[in-house]
Amino acid sequence: MNIGYGNVVVREKVVAVVDPDSAPLRRYREEARQRNRLVDATHGRKTRAIIVTSSDHVILSAVAVETIAHRWRGGEG
Repeated sequence: MNIGYGNVVVREKVVAVVDPDSAPLRRYREEARQRNRLVDATHGRKTRAIIVTSSDHVILSAVAVETIAHRWRGGEG
């Protein structure tokens, strides 16, 4: 599944796609960074979605949560 700017994730590995603005998710992102489980796929842009995978990796995307959800359902978005 395309998460923007030439980056893709395996759809079956995605556990959640969430908005990055809450305080608990900011802490979760920092914990992932400390455990070397953070993948920044924003290419320097603002983080608009956080993708959590079954392998406990946290992926930052510059594509909006709604757009990723549309792509999840099979749209091009």
